[in-house]
Amino acid sequence: MGIKENNKAILFNSDEEAIKNIKLPALDISDKLDSEFDYIHLFVKKQSEFTKLFPKLKEHLKPTGMLWVSWPKGKKLETDLNIKTVIKLGYDFGLVESTCLSVNEIWSGLKFTHPKKGKTYHNTYGKLKDKPDSPELDKSFIKRKS
Repeated sequence: MGIKENNKAILFNSDEEAIKNIKLPALDISDKLDSEFDYIHLFVKKQSEFTKLFPKLKEHLKPTGMLWVSWPKGKKLETDLNIKTVIKLGYDFGLVESTCLSVNEIWSGLKFTHPKKGKTYHNTYGKLKDKPDSPELDKSFIKRKS
């Protein structure tokens, strides 16, 4: 997973059994989203949770950090997420995926990181936007010279 001992970490909506299965090293775990983190792990069941929490967590991710997202496999828990959706949403918010794994029999996990400058990312499910997290500018209000 790439997680190192003493990394500053925060876990959101974590599943206790899944976390035990990951066998994390000793971490500096915070319960407040008040600084930058090396390792963030978000457990979500719904796209609405993902789109609400992911951009907030991304703001607190160190440039070299990793944001893991875990979602329920198949029909284990009621979910509207799958790997294609998770990748697309991650790209929509400006991060790129690198590693997918089975956290346990219930949860899948996908690692997101900041894109490397100068590198082109090709993914069937997602595409980086020019300015992630930025709504499209409504130019209809601009007056044109006649």
